[in-house]
Amino acid sequence: MAAQCVTKVELSVSCDHLMDKDISSKSDPLCVLMMCGADSQWYEVGRSEQVQNCLSPRFSKKFVIDYFFEVVQKLKFGIYDIDNKTIDLSDDDFLGQLECNLGQVVSSKKLTRPLVLKNNKPAGKGTITVSGQKK
Repeated sequence: MAAQCVTKVELSVSCDHLMDKDISSKSDPLCVLMMCGADSQWYEVGRSEQVQNCLSPRFSKKFVIDYFFEVVQKLKFGIYDIDNKTIDLSDDDFLGQLECNLGQVVSSKKLTRPLVLKNNKPAGKGTITVSGQKK
């Protein structure tokens, strides 16, 4: 079997115009990166830092993942308003998500798309930008 062509890619994430889910302040967003495995199950790759009181965060944490050429690698970027200290996201406000594949990010270098809710409805005017850079 031939060796697979693989390279590391560093992903940067930023958002604009997130929905404000907090009453006395602005949302405190965090980005969760999920990847679809060979078994079609989503698993968590990592989380960004939480940005306090911000509707247009520029997350400083970079996600470094392996990019396999000619393999479709599905990604899901979920944005959550974190209101507590637990690791469980089910009790945090969901602000929107982007599903794409790693090839789209790598080929375009910068991918900007509207955030959508779980029902595929727009998440207000929220957008997400994912930038990919080969390491």
